[in-house]
Amino acid sequence: MDSDEAIIQIKEFQPLIRKVCLMYAQNRTESDDMFQEICIQAWRAYPQFKGESKFSTWLYRVSINTAISWIRKEKKHRLWDRENERIFGIYDDTPFYVEEERKEQAESLHRAIKKLNDIDRSLVLMYLEELAYAEISEILGLTVNNIKVKMNRVKKRLKKLMENDG
Repeated sequence: MDSDEAIIQIKEFQPLIRKVCLMYAQNRTESDDMFQEICIQAWRAYPQFKGESKFSTWLYRVSINTAISWIRKEKKHRLWDRENERIFGIYDDTPFYVEEERKEQAESLHRAIKKLNDIDRSLVLMYLEELAYAEISEILGLTVNNIKVKMNRVKKRLKKLMENDG
Protein backbone atom coordinates (compact mmCIF):
# COMPACT_ATOMS: atom_id res chain seq x y z
CA MET A 1 0.00 0.00 0.00
CA ASP A 2 1.66 3.16 -1.16
CA SER A 3 1.55 6.79 -0.07
CA ASP A 4 -0.59 7.92 -3.02
CA GLU A 5 -3.23 5.29 -2.27
CA ALA A 6 -3.35 6.43 1.37
CA ILE A 7 -3.85 10.04 0.35
CA ILE A 8 -6.67 9.13 -2.06
CA GLN A 9 -8.47 7.04 0.58
CA ILE A 10 -8.09 9.69 3.29
CA LYS A 11 -9.34 12.46 0.96
CA GLU A 12 -12.39 10.39 0.09
CA PHE A 13 -13.32 10.06 3.77
CA GLN A 14 -12.61 13.65 4.85
CA PRO A 15 -16.26 14.20 5.90
CA LEU A 16 -15.96 11.29 8.35
CA ILE A 17 -12.81 12.85 9.86
CA ARG A 18 -14.49 16.28 10.03
CA LYS A 19 -17.42 14.84 11.96
CA VAL A 20 -15.10 13.27 14.52
CA CYS A 21 -13.29 16.60 14.88
CA LEU A 22 -16.52 18.53 15.32
CA MET A 23 -17.60 16.08 18.00
CA TYR A 24 -14.43 16.47 20.07
CA ALA A 25 -13.08 19.97 19.39
CA GLN A 26 -14.05 23.04 21.39
CA ASN A 27 -13.90 25.48 18.50
CA ARG A 28 -13.17 25.78 14.78
CA THR A 29 -9.41 26.29 15.22
CA GLU A 30 -9.12 23.23 17.42
CA SER A 31 -11.20 21.26 14.93
CA ASP A 32 -8.89 22.24 12.07
CA ASP A 33 -5.78 21.31 14.09
CA MET A 34 -7.32 17.99 15.10
CA PHE A 35 -8.31 17.29 11.49
CA GLN A 36 -4.73 17.78 10.39
CA GLU A 37 -3.42 15.52 13.15
CA ILE A 38 -5.90 12.76 12.28
CA CYS A 39 -4.96 12.92 8.59
CA ILE A 40 -1.27 12.65 9.48
CA GLN A 41 -1.87 9.72 11.83
CA ALA A 42 -4.08 7.94 9.28
CA TRP A 43 -1.44 8.42 6.59
CA ARG A 44 1.28 7.08 8.92
CA ALA A 45 -0.84 4.11 9.99
CA TYR A 46 -2.08 3.28 6.49
CA PRO A 47 0.60 0.63 5.85
CA GLN A 48 -0.86 -1.34 8.79
CA PHE A 49 -4.35 -1.34 7.23
CA LYS A 50 -4.82 -4.97 6.23
CA GLY A 51 -8.24 -4.66 4.63
CA GLU A 52 -9.80 -7.02 7.19
CA SER A 53 -12.49 -4.43 7.86
CA LYS A 54 -13.98 -1.64 5.76
CA PHE A 55 -11.65 1.32 5.34
CA SER A 56 -14.23 3.59 6.99
CA THR A 57 -14.31 1.33 10.07
CA TRP A 58 -10.53 1.43 10.32
CA LEU A 59 -10.50 5.20 9.78
CA TYR A 60 -13.15 5.77 12.48
CA ARG A 61 -10.93 3.87 14.92
CA VAL A 62 -7.83 5.87 13.96
CA SER A 63 -9.79 9.15 14.02
CA ILE A 64 -11.42 8.59 17.40
CA ASN A 65 -8.22 7.33 19.03
CA THR A 66 -6.25 10.27 17.63
CA ALA A 67 -8.91 12.79 18.68
CA ILE A 68 -9.02 11.44 22.24
CA SER A 69 -5.22 11.40 22.48
CA TRP A 70 -5.01 14.88 21.00
CA ILE A 71 -7.52 16.26 23.51
CA ARG A 72 -5.72 14.68 26.46
CA LYS A 73 -2.44 16.16 25.28
CA GLU A 74 -3.99 19.58 24.62
CA LYS A 75 -5.73 19.73 28.01
CA LYS A 76 -2.32 19.70 29.64
CA HIS A 77 -1.32 22.79 27.64
CA ARG A 78 -4.63 24.64 27.51
CA LEU A 79 -5.31 27.58 29.80
CA TRP A 80 -9.00 28.30 29.68
CA ASP A 81 -10.50 31.69 30.28
CA ARG A 82 -13.96 30.58 31.46
CA GLU A 83 -15.57 33.92 30.65
CA ASN A 84 -14.41 33.72 27.04
CA GLU A 85 -15.13 30.04 26.57
CA ARG A 86 -18.01 29.37 24.22
CA ILE A 87 -19.96 26.33 23.22
CA PHE A 88 -18.86 24.99 19.85
CA GLY A 89 -21.47 26.28 17.41
CA ILE A 90 -23.48 24.70 14.67
CA TYR A 91 -21.68 24.64 11.30
CA ASP A 92 -22.93 23.74 7.86
CA ASP A 93 -20.81 20.57 7.76
CA THR A 94 -21.89 19.32 11.18
CA PRO A 95 -24.20 16.31 11.40
CA PHE A 96 -26.61 18.46 13.42
CA TYR A 97 -27.79 20.61 10.52
CA VAL A 98 -31.41 21.57 11.13
CA GLU A 99 -33.82 24.23 9.97
CA GLU A 100 -33.65 27.60 11.70
CA GLU A 101 -36.68 27.06 13.96
CA ARG A 102 -35.04 23.93 15.46
CA LYS A 103 -31.58 25.46 15.88
CA GLU A 104 -31.91 25.89 19.66
CA GLN A 105 -32.86 22.24 20.11
CA ALA A 106 -29.87 21.20 18.02
CA GLU A 107 -27.58 23.47 20.03
CA SER A 108 -28.94 21.98 23.24
CA LEU A 109 -28.25 18.48 21.92
CA HIS A 110 -24.74 19.52 20.89
CA ARG A 111 -24.06 20.99 24.36
CA ALA A 112 -25.36 17.78 25.95
CA ILE A 113 -23.15 15.60 23.72
CA LYS A 114 -20.13 17.70 24.70
CA LYS A 115 -20.80 16.75 28.34
CA LEU A 116 -20.52 13.01 27.60
CA ASN A 117 -17.32 11.07 28.13
CA ASP A 118 -15.13 10.24 25.14
CA ILE A 119 -16.52 6.76 24.49
CA ASP A 120 -20.15 7.83 24.80
CA ARG A 121 -19.50 10.78 22.49
CA SER A 122 -17.99 8.41 19.93
CA LEU A 123 -20.97 6.12 20.29
CA VAL A 124 -23.40 8.99 19.62
CA LEU A 125 -21.41 10.13 16.59
CA MET A 126 -21.52 6.69 15.01
CA TYR A 127 -25.18 6.20 15.95
CA LEU A 128 -26.08 9.51 14.28
CA GLU A 129 -24.11 8.39 11.23
CA GLU A 130 -26.42 5.32 11.20
CA LEU A 131 -23.62 2.79 11.53
CA ALA A 132 -24.79 -0.72 12.37
CA TYR A 133 -24.23 -1.88 15.95
CA ALA A 134 -21.89 -4.56 14.63
CA GLU A 135 -19.68 -1.94 12.99
CA ILE A 136 -19.74 0.28 16.09
CA SER A 137 -18.80 -2.79 18.10
CA GLU A 138 -15.83 -3.45 15.85
CA ILE A 139 -14.66 0.17 16.01
CA LEU A 140 -14.95 0.55 19.79
CA GLY A 141 -13.89 -3.00 20.64
CA LEU A 142 -17.04 -3.72 22.65
CA THR A 143 -19.67 -6.42 22.21
CA VAL A 144 -22.84 -5.65 20.28
CA ASN A 145 -24.91 -6.18 23.44
CA ASN A 146 -22.67 -3.78 25.34
CA ILE A 147 -23.12 -1.19 22.57
CA LYS A 148 -26.92 -1.56 22.72
CA VAL A 149 -26.96 -1.16 26.52
CA LYS A 150 -24.58 1.82 26.41
CA MET A 151 -26.60 3.49 23.65
CA ASN A 152 -29.81 3.10 25.62
CA ARG A 153 -28.16 4.67 28.68
CA VAL A 154 -26.62 7.47 26.62
CA LYS A 155 -30.00 8.36 25.09
CA LYS A 156 -31.50 8.66 28.57
CA ARG A 157 -28.55 10.75 29.77
CA LEU A 158 -28.79 13.06 26.75
CA LYS A 159 -32.51 13.54 27.33
CA LYS A 160 -31.87 14.46 30.97
CA LEU A 161 -29.02 16.82 30.05
CA MET A 162 -31.20 18.55 27.45
CA GLU A 163 -34.09 18.91 29.92
CA ASN A 164 -31.75 20.52 32.44
CA ASP A 165 -30.30 22.79 29.74
CA GLY A 166 -33.52 24.61 29.04
